[in-house]
Amino acid sequence: MSTPPLASGPQGPDALRTLLDTVLDALREGGRARGGPLPAGGPAAVAERVADAVGDVLPDDGDPDALRTLVTALAAGAADPADPLCAAHLHCPPLAVATAADLAASVLNPSLDSWDQAPSAAALEALVTRTLARTVGLSDALVTTGGTESNQLALLLAREASGGGVRLVCGANAHHSLPRAAWLLGLPDPVVVPAPNGTLDPAALHDALTRLPRPLLVAATAGTTDAGLIDPLPEIAGLCAAHGARLHVDAAYGGGLAFSDRHREKLAGLERAHSVTLDLHKLGWQPAAAGLLAVARPAEFGALHQRADYLNADDDTEAGYPDLLGRSLRTTRRPDILKIAVTLRTLGRTGLGALVDQVCARAREFAALVREHPGFELWDRPDISTVLFRPTGATDDDVAGVRRGLLHEGRAVLGRARLDGRLWLKVTLLNPHTRPDELAVLLKLVEGTTPR
Repeated sequence: MSTPPLASGPQGPDALRTLLDTVLDALREGGRARGGPLPAGGPAAVAERVADAVGDVLPDDGDPDALRTLVTALAAGAADPADPLCAAHLHCPPLAVATAADLAASVLNPSLDSWDQAPSAAALEALVTRTLARTVGLSDALVTTGGTESNQLALLLAREASGGGVRLVCGANAHHSLPRAAWLLGLPDPVVVPAPNGTLDPAALHDALTRLPRPLLVAATAGTTDAGLIDPLPEIAGLCAAHGARLHVDAAYGGGLAFSDRHREKLAGLERAHSVTLDLHKLGWQPAAAGLLAVARPAEFGALHQRADYLNADDDTEAGYPDLLGRSLRTTRRPDILKIAVTLRTLGRTGLGALVDQVCARAREFAALVREHPGFELWDRPDISTVLFRPTGATDDDVAGVRRGLLHEGRAVLGRARLDGRLWLKVTLLNPHTRPDELAVLLKLVEGTTPR
């Protein structure tokens, strides 16, 4: 067997060209075989089809057709976020230009743990992270794998800035990664503040900050995962300032509103935070992963500093070679910044803002369809692009059954959320190409599966 070609180097582009044609054909073939937003038959049927396609995972002799076979199988068994009937999660359909840029990152394969592995990527990351941080009113940012890593980093920086004993105060609506980060970092159990209407209650927060010993880190949310709600950030920021508490805002979902002239005011108060979580693989239309942690005080990144002579020797740093180990908890790390930079330059603030406006408008339109339909109950008007609804008079078991039935048949992907003690169907609209008539089809599908 001849030595297989590499993706980079002088022959890399020619070797890739044929393989990319194979991948694109397989994606198309798999999508046709799927025929909808996700494969029909449920978990057992999908697992069986994948096993049949793969066969022997590690055969003695290789299969030259494996690329086509496995990509076809993956596409046929995928939940396609670009399908208008796939609207359950904060799982965006990535932009073509961002995906193409991601291919270049994979080909070149820089690793951002030392300058000599990623010279241009290191310079690009420094430029882009500062720009994105300023977009939300802060000073600098680190690239992360998403909201979970960003939230963990925020707690770590707060712990180190406070001398090690900070306690997390968060709403009952906070993302599960925040209490988990407190556990991982050996911090005290978080103090959970009520969120009676899906957002953190400022009066309850005031009471907690009044009675609790310092130091404290308050975590607010700009875009909850269940309903896309935004905590009252100006009030929370004022309470933190008055009580000497540090403020972190998890804006993994809602942070993308900063690109929109129409919706940016919903993030008022974000600029008063010490740290902010952002995820551009949500309202940024990037292939995962594309997370960031923005901070007001970049000097706090010093808490992440590590010395490894083979990566950041003192004399190299003194000679002007950047020390990249203090820019992440990870060592090997791919240049996710490239696809982000390409998107920002290609679309600009206006283009990204228009995408944000489109999905928010589709959410309002879908909410209006639900509100006008006598067979459904709407939870509330959407803050961002998430709509919660349920069949009128249905039990929670009925609601869960409707969702699973559509999943099993491969007809639609809806989420679920529990608010006000009841289970709701969740539609998260992140596809700017979704048309109003497709929203009507989605509601009709749900109507056809509701209990009589």
